[in-house]
Amino acid sequence: MLVKTRGIVLNYIKYRESSIITKIYTETLGVQSYIVNGVRKKGTGSRIALFQPFTLLDMVVYTSQRGGLTRISEYRSAHPFATIPFDIRKSSVLLFLSEILSRTVKEEEENPPLFHFLFNAVVTFDEMDRGFENFHLVFLLQLSFHLGFGPSSGAEVVEQVAFSPNTQAATSAPPVLALQVHEAYFDQLLKEPDYATIPNGKVRRELLDIVIRYYQLHVDRLGEIKSLAILSEVLAE
Repeated sequence: MLVKTRGIVLNYIKYRESSIITKIYTETLGVQSYIVNGVRKKGTGSRIALFQPFTLLDMVVYTSQRGGLTRISEYRSAHPFATIPFDIRKSSVLLFLSEILSRTVKEEEENPPLFHFLFNAVVTFDEMDRGFENFHLVFLLQLSFHLGFGPSSGAEVVEQVAFSPNTQAATSAPPVLALQVHEAYFDQLLKEPDYATIPNGKVRRELLDIVIRYYQLHVDRLGEIKSLAILSEVLAE
C-alpha cells in the first residue's frame, strides 16, 4: 500500500555500496525506517543531500502490516533550505537536535501537533539570519511539552536536576545553590523566548548541560549525546 506523507529526516546509515537506511519522522505514520537505493552514487546522480538531518520531504512511501523496513516510492524536498546547508553553526545545531529527537520520539503513529511543531521550527530556523544563538535551548524546552514533561518554570528545571542523585554525587557544592542562578534564564526561555538575554556562550553551554540532564531524568536510556561536543565547539565564544 502506498501512502503520501511529509517527513522530517532524523538520520541515516550507509547500506551496501550506494544505498542508505534512513530514519524519518513522518506526518501520518510516525517514526519509520526506509531503504533508499542509489542515493550515494558519485557524480550528479547523488541525492544524499536530501537525507541530511532535519531535511523536510514530500514522500510517497510503501507501508507494511508486518512493520520493519520498507521503501520510498517518490521523494522530493518539501522546503528547500536557503541557509542551513551553508552555515556550519545551523547545520551543527540540527545535527545535535536530530540526535536528541531520534532518541526521544519512537512512536509509529501520527502526532499532528508534534509534527507541525518540528516542521515549522525548522522552517523558521532556516529563515533566521541572526539571533538564533538560543534556538536549540528554546527548541528543547518546547519539545519537552510535546513529550509530556514540559516544566512550568525555570525553578522546576533547576530543582529536578539539582536534587537528582547523579547531580548530588557529582558536585561537592550545594546543588541548588550551584544551579539556581540559571532559573531566571530558563524563565525567559520558557515565557519570552524571543526576548531572552543569555549573556555569553559559557552561560549558554551551562544551560544546555542542565537541559540535557533534565531530559535524562525523563527519557529512559537517553545516554550520551555524541554530537554535543561538535555543537559546543562550533558555538563556542
